[in-house]
Amino acid sequence: MAAKPPAGDPVQDAPEVAAPQHAAAGLPAIGHTLRIAQRQMGVRRTALTLLKVNQKNGFDCPGCAWPEPDKRHKAEFCENGAKAVAEEATLRRVTPEFFAAHPVADLAGRSGYWLGQQGRLTHPMYLPEGATSYEPVTWERAFDIIAEELHALADPDEAVFYTSGRTSNEAAFLYQLFAREFGTNNLPDCSNMCHESSGSALTETLGVGKGSVLLDDLHKADLIIVAGQNPGTNHPRMLSALERAKAGGAKIISINPLPEAGLERFKNPQTARGLVGGGTPLTDLFLQIRLGGDQALFRALNRLILEAAETTPGAVDEEFVREHTHGFEEFAAAARAADWDETLRATGLTRAEIDQALRMVLASRRTIVCWAMGLTQHKHSVPTIREVVNFLLLRGNVGRPGAGVCPVRGHSNVQGDRTMGIFERPAPEFLDALEREFGFAPPREHGLDVVRAIRALRDGQAKVFFAMGGNFVAASPDTEVTEAAMRRARLTVHVSTKLNRSHAVTGARALILPTLGRTERDVRGGGEQFVTVEDSMGMVHASRGRLEPASPGLLSEPAIVCRLARRVLGPESRTPWEEFEKDYGTIRDRIAAVIPGFEDFNARVSRPGGFALPHAPRDSRSFPTATGKANFTAAPVEYPTAPEGRLLLQTLRSHDQYNTTIYGLDDRYRGIKNGRRVVLVHPEDARELGLADGSYADLISEWTDGSERRAPGFRVVHYPTARGCAASYYPETNVLVPLDATADTSNTPASKSVVVRLEPSDPA
Repeated sequence: MAAKPPAGDPVQDAPEVAAPQHAAAGLPAIGHTLRIAQRQMGVRRTALTLLKVNQKNGFDCPGCAWPEPDKRHKAEFCENGAKAVAEEATLRRVTPEFFAAHPVADLAGRSGYWLGQQGRLTHPMYLPEGATSYEPVTWERAFDIIAEELHALADPDEAVFYTSGRTSNEAAFLYQLFAREFGTNNLPDCSNMCHESSGSALTETLGVGKGSVLLDDLHKADLIIVAGQNPGTNHPRMLSALERAKAGGAKIISINPLPEAGLERFKNPQTARGLVGGGTPLTDLFLQIRLGGDQALFRALNRLILEAAETTPGAVDEEFVREHTHGFEEFAAAARAADWDETLRATGLTRAEIDQALRMVLASRRTIVCWAMGLTQHKHSVPTIREVVNFLLLRGNVGRPGAGVCPVRGHSNVQGDRTMGIFERPAPEFLDALEREFGFAPPREHGLDVVRAIRALRDGQAKVFFAMGGNFVAASPDTEVTEAAMRRARLTVHVSTKLNRSHAVTGARALILPTLGRTERDVRGGGEQFVTVEDSMGMVHASRGRLEPASPGLLSEPAIVCRLARRVLGPESRTPWEEFEKDYGTIRDRIAAVIPGFEDFNARVSRPGGFALPHAPRDSRSFPTATGKANFTAAPVEYPTAPEGRLLLQTLRSHDQYNTTIYGLDDRYRGIKNGRRVVLVHPEDARELGLADGSYADLISEWTDGSERRAPGFRVVHYPTARGCAASYYPETNVLVPLDATADTSNTPASKSVVVRLEPSDPA
């Protein structure tokens, strides 16, 4: 068992364990939501705040990126969204006095849960070189410190500018503009760690690295396949869309190593049936796949569809394939060669289960495939997603209402940040537009993504790290390497609303810059401002905070970027930074001039509900790829294997968690309470390994280069996961994933197929 935590920090490795649940939401979700919200915000503030979440005249939830329907419920939020809002709108405060009482060494010994529970940051804080505690600093001095370090660099590429998915479109556009005017494309973001594999695969095959469906398409679908995703915890409002699809006659196939309560049955807390009845069964077919077996499954389905076409007219949409696709013959040859023994070995499924899925596929004219991290964080993630695209192209399920690709983004504006130019490999056309609009020559050489940025910090090639939101240290792989790399920096800067682990892992000098949250009023230049975000389906809409700021000294993210740019770039910059800070409408005018799809931005976003960005494959069945058509692809089938006595481990979230933010220590749907250091193992696998339910084990990851990583002190929980597979929460298990264990092409950390052995440990 891990060492005893500091005073006030709860033990996290001795949970109570009960049977997993088989339904999500309902009355328990309402009760849990209200308890957490009132504990953080109080009764009155809870009512005022939650009624504005995701409303057309309110603010966008700082949690997930799931879209809102045009007609909205008065309570248009989920349990986890309410937790995110409550922690941002909390009445708790982290003042300079707090930092005086808690040196950095003390903060470094605290859990992420404890740090997040302390409340909102109120003042800019500075850790001088050699100091042991943060001290308050003025905004002017903070910008001077950053400018000193940036100007001391030998090359602009020695700076790294990271972005979290909660940053607004306006702030993201200004941030990338500043970085490029400074002289670097080092703009890694949280997409590098989640859906980069999706963007890589979709750009190659369809020409657009985003999903092709709108929310209404789910309501029109005949078949929805949910692969590698747990909506009940990670995107709970998606369950409402699936419920509506079921009411319209849709079938749902769930593909996942773990059974997930939300996909079994949904008790909609906004309906009487959900509150007092049995709710709605969602999944019609559950395929409990082995970790990483998805490419083999979709390859087998593609083979079966091709075989069905020999006797069943319409099994393949031949007109669509002929008119709109490229590479069919090479793909078809690879699909027909799919080996059944290999398929069953890779997937852990039976032929009967796959045949049942095929019947549902052939009965559907309109099919959508949704996926999340369960598909994107493997070494072979990009070819897996390309195989999903093959599957949809084969039956013409792109550019048809009720059909298409649906990568479900996890953070509220992670997709918008990328649209705004937060990307280390920008398109030449985007840089050309920046140059025309702002009169400077942006750098053309590609920059650093997350993994390469950590390497550069580790090797002394990067010296300044600036993070616009997020918790970089806790989100990144190879925890010990990442932390050592950050400590080599000359300066680390974090724009944040709350404390997190990254504030305790610093460079020689460090700054914490507190910023406004989504819930708060933003008054600049004498007028109240609003920002915009893009959801997971390409809808852009306004977000207006309503609460008074947590501290009068807070600056908004756009204001922070503008003041930093003025201080660093000086009067030589022709960019009107002061004007941008005073009036965000002027930022949107420049976005409209630079980024296609945002023409007349200010007028269009003023309409309630916002507007949809263009998507050529969806809108006109045109494909801006190298071939001018949708591309079938053929790749060898890959899947992870584990030697005798080892398991494949996936990292995942608990229900009381959003990314690296820990709201509580329960995972209600999986039966875990008051603890996080658990490893879920199939009972038969555990017995073969000699691990009793409730025993303790160290997790040791094993890699092909002979290296190992260890995460100690996890309680073994017998759990109905797929045979040969295990699961445990991140960020506690990020230490097991080496920096070089990444997906081919996308360079995303391969956190979903980690070969581990479990060594019994002494709970005492």
